[in-house]
Amino acid sequence: MVHWLRKSDIASWILAVLRIWLGYNWLIHGVEKISKGFDAAGYLKFVMGNPVKGPDGQVLYGWYNSFLENFALPNVKLFNFIVPWGETLIGLGLLLGCLTTAAAFFALVMNFAFFFAGTVSSNPPYIIYQFIILFAGYNAGRIGLDRWIIPAIRKTFPMFSKGSTS
Repeated sequence: MVHWLRKSDIASWILAVLRIWLGYNWLIHGVEKISKGFDAAGYLKFVMGNPVKGPDGQVLYGWYNSFLENFALPNVKLFNFIVPWGETLIGLGLLLGCLTTAAAFFALVMNFAFFFAGTVSSNPPYIIYQFIILFAGYNAGRIGLDRWIIPAIRKTFPMFSKGSTS
């Protein structure tokens, strides 16, 4: 399956449709946050006050709550910038097929951050689709700007080319 995702022309077209749809969704959420002004403080405080718990009532991701309390909330201005602009850039990357695997990776990071906070929403299917794009590698952006960008990167930076043994 992974071989088909990475090599098939048919897969590249299916992946293009999938990543364009995902990219559009990421982009509209990011642009909406930028245009309306985004403040993560309320969300972070809510998550810290309502951590994800297991069936026995024990907090499942104490390390994540600690991260939110000791890093995210004191640096909320940074997160107020990173979240909307991250969503927007992920959206553009997926929509245009530009650095597609990097966009899918950072989308996964954001989806898992929301998941650890207890927000299910659209995260489960997005995670599945983004893993498919990540597994597909270059083929996911071949019908997009990656057709030109990835070869240019490999030519300019040989350490990123296929078969590099450094």
